[in-house]
Amino acid sequence: MLAFIALGNVALIYFKRYRFVRFRGSKVEAIAVATLALLAALVGMVAAMTGVGGGFLIVPVLNLAFGLPVHQAVGTSLVTIIFTALFSTFAYAKQKRIDYKLGLIFTIGTVPGAILGAYTTKLLTERVLAAVFGVSLILIASRMIGVWKISSIRSLKAATGWRRRLVDSKGMIFEYSANMKPGISLSFLGGFASGLLGIGGGVVMVPVLNLAVGFPIHLAVAASMFIMIFTSISGAMTHIALGNVQLEYAAYLILGVIAGTQLGAAVASRLKEKALTRIFGFVIILIGLRMITSYFLP
Repeated sequence: MLAFIALGNVALIYFKRYRFVRFRGSKVEAIAVATLALLAALVGMVAAMTGVGGGFLIVPVLNLAFGLPVHQAVGTSLVTIIFTALFSTFAYAKQKRIDYKLGLIFTIGTVPGAILGAYTTKLLTERVLAAVFGVSLILIASRMIGVWKISSIRSLKAATGWRRRLVDSKGMIFEYSANMKPGISLSFLGGFASGLLGIGGGVVMVPVLNLAVGFPIHLAVAASMFIMIFTSISGAMTHIALGNVQLEYAAYLILGVIAGTQLGAAVASRLKEKALTRIFGFVIILIGLRMITSYFLP
């Protein structure tokens, strides 16, 4: 994780200082393409491990290092996240850790949220909204890192939620109670954040599924990726209609993401629930800090 963040920062400084990215006709230089694909692979790995789309890193890289306007960076990121979600879902499907029924129900909130969020990019200042959202993410992360709070919340839902039972490919049994009402309502926020900020929405959906609905963290990550397919498609199509997508950059990013997601899902399946929860909390703190700094950076 630290190596990933360090590599991203080095790439940002290098490209920004030396203006290494040039265009020859419609093609980006080979070294820039390789760097972009490598960053995408690392994004895909982290995304598959934690259930986020990776847009929190893709957007600043496209904007700061490659010079894309923020609106285009957001739209291009969402196109890439479609494939992050697809290939992560394939990996988790093999592990039989996706609750498809409940995942489809939650798209009732995420899909209209993503469309509205994409249109909102034309109306509001993204810097202010990103900073507010960043503070919210840090608060969410601090709650997730406190593992005892997660357990106490689940116990309160046990008597009232939808009883669910899932057996994965290794025979591990997950039994949990899903509290659907707050999940559907809060999923709209995940979709809205996705369309507005170019992220996958997993930064909202994984905590919602884990804390508010009652999913075990492994299933929350897997379900988040499944839901993200529909969220990112709806948001990306809206951004395409608005002219906010650079397909050339998206193509290079997709190549790297495909490799990274498979490795990330495999690593996640071997982690204990407490470790995965804390990793996700740490990632959300990084996302929140990045969004807050976007308020102060031009």
